[in-house]
Amino acid sequence: MTKMLTQFIEQENCHTLDFYLKNGGYNQAKRAILEMSADEIIEIAKQSNLRGRGGAGFPAGMKWSFIPRDIDKPKYLISNADEGEPGTFKDRVLLSKNPHQMFDGMIIAAKAIDCHLAFVYIRGEFKKEAEILENAIAEAKEKNILGKRIFGSDFDFDIVVHRGAGAYICGEETALIESIEGKRGQPRIKPPFPAIEGYLQCPTVVNNVETFAALPPIFENGAQWFVDLGVENSAGTKLFSISGHVKNPGVFEVPMGTPLHDLIYNDEFCGGMKDDIPLKSVIPGGSSSPILTAKEIDGLTMDYDAIQKAGSMLGSGAVIVMNETTDMVQVCYNLARFYAHESCGQCTPCREGTAWLIKILKRFTSGGARQEDIELLLDITDNIGGLVDFSQGSFGKTICPFGEAVSWPVRALVEKFLPEFEKRVQEK
Repeated sequence: MTKMLTQFIEQENCHTLDFYLKNGGYNQAKRAILEMSADEIIEIAKQSNLRGRGGAGFPAGMKWSFIPRDIDKPKYLISNADEGEPGTFKDRVLLSKNPHQMFDGMIIAAKAIDCHLAFVYIRGEFKKEAEILENAIAEAKEKNILGKRIFGSDFDFDIVVHRGAGAYICGEETALIESIEGKRGQPRIKPPFPAIEGYLQCPTVVNNVETFAALPPIFENGAQWFVDLGVENSAGTKLFSISGHVKNPGVFEVPMGTPLHDLIYNDEFCGGMKDDIPLKSVIPGGSSSPILTAKEIDGLTMDYDAIQKAGSMLGSGAVIVMNETTDMVQVCYNLARFYAHESCGQCTPCREGTAWLIKILKRFTSGGARQEDIELLLDITDNIGGLVDFSQGSFGKTICPFGEAVSWPVRALVEKFLPEFEKRVQEK
């Protein structure tokens, strides 16, 4: 099985520059800087169909092409390492085990958009990983890989590590930009999009850690090689963070289109259900993606189109597996409580609606729920995030997707596990 992101992560000192250089590191960044034009780089990224690995799945090459060329303003690049989605921990592996591959990809992207200063916005809790990044930057500067006239060219490029303060909302790219500027981390109204007015009102590209790390192998082996690794509309390999009631939780790199059943039950991955208790449900793409029942994952493959057709989304690739002992009412309450705590409060539907969800779900967990509370939960999710039809797209009611992120999972849990909510009402 081809591994392009995690092939060396078990080896000693894999995070160091010496190790990375011995395994062909920075060859593609050097080629991009010295031999390739911006148009050539963007075209390869487009042909590879590399889609953003942070959750949205937007094509990276297309995002880069939105950056205006004929403009005097500087351009900026940001690696979104604010991995705050519950159940997601795959970027943390790359940051701690393979930071130079991300930098390698960032240099390629920088040449594509004519950027000379980039940021890695890292989750505040990742203290160890932030230190690893700082050391990696220092190593790269010593070798003239970062800094002035990199690789002996006339191209200057620096990377700054910016630590967040633990706010989940700063994973949204415009809130992240606000935070880097020293402001409160609240999403901006769009348009204008960051490609036109981002950091300091200048053109800015924000991509995920895994997205940048995928670039060097793509440029080394070719766009078609990457396309052939996956399936239609979902090219390449993908990192999946798998947690919950499995025998062997962890981060696994597999080709897009791999059956979810294989990830859960094959010995080379999770090895089956913990204590052999039957599967009840799976959250396929992080806590903001609608839950799927055991029946719904039969034959389901892990790619954008298949998950969307099943009524959920691939998201960040965080797979949370739950067995038959799991209390879905408690799951719903835990998820809603997280989102209520993390709401930035800017939009009324989200600020007020998440608080009401907590109040009502608390009645279910404490024995005071009424039958009409079930319909009230669904009504509130509609008011926060709007009804979702993945075949038509979503039409949220808040500035950023946070409203949908709380309403989708709550609504799916209530609708798919309705008897458990009704049982709470009946038994008080």
